[in-house]
Amino acid sequence: MSETPRRVTRRRVATRARLLDAAFQVFAAKGFGRVSIEEICEAAGYSRGAFYSNFATLDELFFALYQERADLIADQVADALAQDGPDLDVPASVDRVTEVLLLDVDWLLVKTDFLVHAARDPAVARALLDHRARLREAVADRLLRARGHTALPAVLRDVDGAAHAVVAAYDGVTTQLLLDKDVEAARAWLKQLLTALLTDASTSPSSI
Repeated sequence: MSETPRRVTRRRVATRARLLDAAFQVFAAKGFGRVSIEEICEAAGYSRGAFYSNFATLDELFFALYQERADLIADQVADALAQDGPDLDVPASVDRVTEVLLLDVDWLLVKTDFLVHAARDPAVARALLDHRARLREAVADRLLRARGHTALPAVLRDVDGAAHAVVAAYDGVTTQLLLDKDVEAARAWLKQLLTALLTDASTSPSSI
């Protein structure tokens, strides 16, 4: 008797995941605001009934899609930054974080759509601000644990300032990436920016 509920639950989870995957592809190709529920259902191979059994509105699906990806990235950043010991290996950490943050152009298109959407909806804006805060907290927590072992540039003042600078650098580089689609150039530029931001030249061997 208990088998049926478990099968239904698994089926619903699979349906939801398939709808989210299809929505990601359609949103990336056409942009949020130009996509209908019917288009997402067609791409996923489901009926409108399947859609409404999982999401009340297109906005709700869009939010779920963004939240899923945003949570994954925040967790990956935290994991990447946690791999060093007390001494923060800035180049190695930057390499790992860069590989996580620079996903694909399709994700950046969807993310940018979400940013524009959030700018017009205070509730959605709060969700986006929460995600950005999680990214900054992951960076700040790692830098805080390295304090006393690794010096930060004085201009950043503290770990919170450094975390804000890291996220701002990412925003700038990914804007360029959206325009020129040059992932390798963006990855290289972001590595240079983050290494420069997080390295205190005054404590390098050449300055002692």
